[in-house]
Amino acid sequence: MEIRVNSRSLPEIERLIATFYAAFDNRNSRPPAIAELRQMFTAQATITRLTPDRIETWTTDAFIAPRAAMLSDGTLTEFHEWEVDGQTTAFDSIASHCSHYRKAGMLNGAPYGGEGRKFIQLCRIDDRWLISSILWQDV
Repeated sequence: MEIRVNSRSLPEIERLIATFYAAFDNRNSRPPAIAELRQMFTAQATITRLTPDRIETWTTDAFIAPRAAMLSDGTLTEFHEWEVDGQTTAFDSIASHCSHYRKAGMLNGAPYGGEGRKFIQLCRIDDRWLISSILWQDV
């Protein structure tokens, strides 16, 4: 199968992924970029987390609200999440990005960290790439 990618698409997708991870950064008392985060998703996007004992799925707002609170109220401080490695496959106006990420911060005053994998589905609407779904698992 031939993968067709507009020469602009991969850098645009990479910027979107980097901006997604950066939105949760509250190091040095930086406020999380919640307004920007909401604009990265399609209207009906879903975010799903797989854990050993359950699957949790949220709408964009249901996913963002508790994280915005934790990042703003002192529960989770000096936090950041970053991509270690990623690979994008794109065809026309749809794409999939597989991401290995790490995260670190202070949760309730104690060191907090981890890593995992995210599968991010994207689509190009009105010449702009948006996230349509995220599936992730911490390891």
